[in-house]
This record gives sequence, C-alpha cells and structure tokens, in this order.
Amino acid sequence: MATESDSFPRPIGTRRRFSGLLTATALGVYLLLIVGATTSLTDAAAACSTWPTCHAPADPLSQTQLAIAWGHRIAAVLVGLLVAATAVAAVRGDVSRRVRWTLLASAGLYVVQVGVGAATATLGPAAIVPGLHLGLGLVIFTAVVLALAWDLELATGRENDAIDSPEPLEDTPAPAAECTLPSSRLARARLTAFAYFKMMKPRLMWLLCLVAAAGMALAAGPALDRYTIVATLGGGVLAIGASGTFNHVLERDIDRKMSRTADRPLANELVPVRNALAFGVALTVASLGVFLTINRLAAALGLAAIMFYSVVYTLVLKPNTVQNTVIGGLAGALPALIGWAAVTNEIGVPALALAGVIFLWTPAHFYNLALAYKDDYARGGFPMMPVVRGETETRKHIIYYLAATLVSTVALAWLTDLGAIYAATVAVFGGVFLWAAVRLHFEQTEAAAFRAFHASNAFLGAVLVAVLIDALVVTGSLV
Repeated sequence: MATESDSFPRPIGTRRRFSGLLTATALGVYLLLIVGATTSLTDAAAACSTWPTCHAPADPLSQTQLAIAWGHRIAAVLVGLLVAATAVAAVRGDVSRRVRWTLLASAGLYVVQVGVGAATATLGPAAIVPGLHLGLGLVIFTAVVLALAWDLELATGRENDAIDSPEPLEDTPAPAAECTLPSSRLARARLTAFAYFKMMKPRLMWLLCLVAAAGMALAAGPALDRYTIVATLGGGVLAIGASGTFNHVLERDIDRKMSRTADRPLANELVPVRNALAFGVALTVASLGVFLTINRLAAALGLAAIMFYSVVYTLVLKPNTVQNTVIGGLAGALPALIGWAAVTNEIGVPALALAGVIFLWTPAHFYNLALAYKDDYARGGFPMMPVVRGETETRKHIIYYLAATLVSTVALAWLTDLGAIYAATVAVFGGVFLWAAVRLHFEQTEAAAFRAFHASNAFLGAVLVAVLIDALVVTGSLV
C-alpha cells in the first residue's frame, strides 16, 4: 500500500493527505447541504435578495434568518475552494481515471449549483425548478464520496483478502465449557435471572427505544402524551426481548463455535431450550398486549418486528446471504414506524424517512463489527461481507452506506420541521463517523474497527436525541 508516495502537488504531497483533502471536501459539501436545507426550512433565503453579497431587505426579517443566510453564503465559498483544490490535486496527482473525472464533474456541477443559487436569490424560488439546488448538492456529495471510496480502495486495498472457505468449522471445539452453577441458592438465582435478562439483548434496547421515541416525537411534537410514551417504549422493550430470546434459541449451536457468543445462556446450557422458548413466547404475548392498548397497527408492526428478526433475519438471511446485514436493517427500522403509528394510527412519510436513516445506517454500523470478528463469523459459517468478499470491499461499502445515511438525514430534515440543533448534530457526528471510517482504511486493525463501530453508535444516538430535542423541547414541552 503505497500511501506515502510524493505523487501529488505540494502541499499535499502524499496519498494519505489527498485522502484527507477528499474527506474534508465530502464533509464540507455535506455541511453545505445541511445548512442549505436549514436555510430553506427557515425561509432564511428571503433575508437575502442580492448576490453574491447579502443585504438585508427594507423590511428585514429576524436576525437569526439573516445569520443563517450569511452562513450559507460563506459556507458555499469555503466549500467551493475545497472542491476546486480537490479537482486540481486530482488532475495533477496520481489518481485513477474514474476518480479524476468524477471530481472534475463535481467541480463543474458545483459551478452550476452556484448559478442556480444566485438565480434563486435574485429572481426568487419560483424561477427555478423546485428542489434543483438541493438535488445538485446531493449529486455533488455522492460523487465526492464515490471518489473517496475508490481512492481509498486503490491506496489501502489488498487483493484476495476474503476467507477462501467461509464454511463452518465443524471440528472446532467449543471455546467455552458448560456453565457450572454456584452452590448458593441466592447466587444461582442471580445467575439465572441475569441469564434471562441477557437473552433479551439489553444492549440493543436503548438505541431501538430511541428510534421509537424519535418516531413518536416527529408525529406528535409537544402534544405527545405520557401514556403513549410509556406504552410504546414498554411494548418495544418486550418485543426486543422476545426477538433476542428467539435468536439465542435458534443460534445456540453456532454460538458455541464463536468466541464472542460462547458464553450465551443457551450456548453454555445455563438456560434450557424449553424454558427459553416459553420465555420468548411470554414476552411476545406481553408485548402485543401492551401495544394493543395503543392501537392495532402498532401491535401488528411490533409482531412484524419480532417475526422478521427471529425468523427472516436469523434463519433465512444471516446464514445464507452476504446481504444479510443490509436486508436485516429492516428490523432496526421498524421501531420508527411503530413510534409514528402509536401516535397517528398510520404510517407517514416522515416515519418512512426516519426508518430509511436507520436502514441505511445499519450496514455502515455493523460492517465494522463484522471486520473485528471476521474469523469468528467464518468459524460460525456466516457469509458476512468481510468473510465472503474481503476486508477491502467491506471498508469500501462502509463508506458507501455512510454516505447514503448522511444523504438520508438531509432528506429527513427536508421533510420535517427539524431545525438548527438537528443540523449541527448530524454535521458534527456525521463528520466524526466519516473520519473514523476513513482512518479504518489506513489503520486496518481490530481497534480501528471498534473505533468506527463506536463512532457509528454515537452518530445515531446523537441524531435521535437531536430529533427529540428539536421536536419536543424547541417547539414546546410535554403536555
């Protein structure tokens, strides 16, 4: 991997610095998209009817709108310089033809986008095709990220880094022995209780409950009532617990082969299969009962989430297709629909947009874990992306799905009344996530994979909290 060759013009010099410039350009274009969406939603463009400078109209709007408009103009200049610098470096540097032409096309489209923005400011929004300015920005961002992914693949990739025979290793002994119960009754009771709690996969609960809460907040805003919150989140916790329990039951034999799962309660036979099944059924019934106190649609979606994760993902997708993580993202997206349906008894476009964010985020998030546990997944016979197609392809797809996730957050802002807090949050944490994903290409270690994994968790958690704050706190308080 010749990442430090002096094959680029000064002051860049090295390929790693060029990748850093590409990353900064991608982040700049993304920030400009967020600022642009905020400018449109707050009608801040009306505060600036001149171009290229921004003069307040005779009947000035709020200072906040004027500041947003000025921020958009300044950001456009700075990002334009980044786009131009990247295009020049690509022309003069040692890059592939598709990277060079993609970046040149991006620079050309950026000039067109500036022209569209100038026409919008001076002639009014009615003079331009609706959404053209934002659409051009999305195309430019996509092109820059594609160039980044292709350049990183060339700079840091390796050929044939997949596992030759990604089949389960039948002769591999179980990494952990059967669990030995303590002699004390109290200690046994505590150990057993914790085992049942562990089967419910509590680590998933906080994030999925945040997804459902964000769906409720988008639907109801400050009018969200406390019973809906408690019942939706309570039913969600029970549904997640049921899904996790069935997953433990169905994967118990494979779990014994994998070091990260060998200590699960059914893998080490701490909990009998019959008892676990009964526990899962009880959680399912309880979950549906709670959801039915809200409405039937929420209950139907809750049942769909349990069935999809337990049957479709665990039995069909995970052991049979390399796209298991991608399609399996539907399981994590369903809580957004459940939260919205709990309030409105229907499925709305903003709920689908939020679900889209979760769906696209899932591969960018989980592929990092798949990289860290590549050998473990091969031992279990799971056709995960790093096992079947290799680490280089997986790292490239992380960039792809991360870019799609960032685009979806812009779409969510466009379709809702989310404001400055949301915009700032997705820009900052999206930048952290992208930077961690780029570092993963150069460091290629288990620690780097976990760093990107935690950055993805922080990104989604922060974005969902920002949705809650913008929808509930900024626009009002709970009734």
